[in-house]
Amino acid sequence: MLSERGSFMKGMILGGVFCLVLSLLGSFSPITESKTEDHHHHHVKAASKDELQQLSESRLQELNNQIQISCVIMVQPKNLVYWAAALDTWTKHCDKAEFYTSESSKALEAIDLNEKDDWARLRKALKHAYENAGDIRWFFVAQPSTFAIIENLKYLVLTKNPKQPFYLGKTVKSGELEYVEFNGGIVLSYEALKRLVNVFQDEDKCPERQSTLWKLSEDKQLAVCLKFTGVFAENGEDVHGKGLFNSRSVDSLISESMDQNPNNVVKGCCSDMAITFSSMSPNQMQVMMFGVYRLRPYGHDFHDILTFYPPKGSDND
Repeated sequence: MLSERGSFMKGMILGGVFCLVLSLLGSFSPITESKTEDHHHHHVKAASKDELQQLSESRLQELNNQIQISCVIMVQPKNLVYWAAALDTWTKHCDKAEFYTSESSKALEAIDLNEKDDWARLRKALKHAYENAGDIRWFFVAQPSTFAIIENLKYLVLTKNPKQPFYLGKTVKSGELEYVEFNGGIVLSYEALKRLVNVFQDEDKCPERQSTLWKLSEDKQLAVCLKFTGVFAENGEDVHGKGLFNSRSVDSLISESMDQNPNNVVKGCCSDMAITFSSMSPNQMQVMMFGVYRLRPYGHDFHDILTFYPPKGSDND
């Protein structure tokens, strides 16, 4: 009887410890997945026309010559049609465009990183982009299903100093972590990328291989690593405070605006200076290219203060 009571007490104690461990595991998480956009973040706005008019023509031309964008596009052979569409459309407007793949493809040229893990692959791509930057001081990281208007991106960063650590895009919050959504595109200044590459060497702060138990998406892990260097996510906006980076497709945004803003669908949908749209099919990308770069109303002249010319030797539209 005494031994039975001892066994019962041992079982009670072990059971209690087991429940406590499960409780702690259930409550602990490095990032709480309560995603919401109702949060306080930094806002980075594009320069207004009034601000640009205060600059001399020589200064505007100097800025125009200095702003160059290196596009880092993360691809995989299984997404070959998106890869081909991005190659044939908006990436032609990048001053430098490199496609980084998980494995080589005979169909399209890319830098083979020979890496299956998304975060490890992104690290390698960013390190390569940094080491081969040359005079380029702005970096745009995107997925092949994202459509970007590079001229609008140049306009956003026109008066921003790349020697300052900028980490821009569409910011969202997950628990206590603010990060830039990958599918809306991520913009890094040279200083931000420099700090990031340096912290890659610290496995405690920025591990190359994540725990399988608490694995974060690559955009969240990027934010965690940048946070250790004092770089925080900032929301890219136009002068009216409307977001420039969209993590949804154009038709999805327009459909939503038709329901919520039937009297002013276009204004309710998107900024006139929008930089990205996401989840775009290859056909939608071709339509966007036509609408953005080719279609013009006859008889209308465009008198923008600044003109961004395509890269030399480019076959862009």
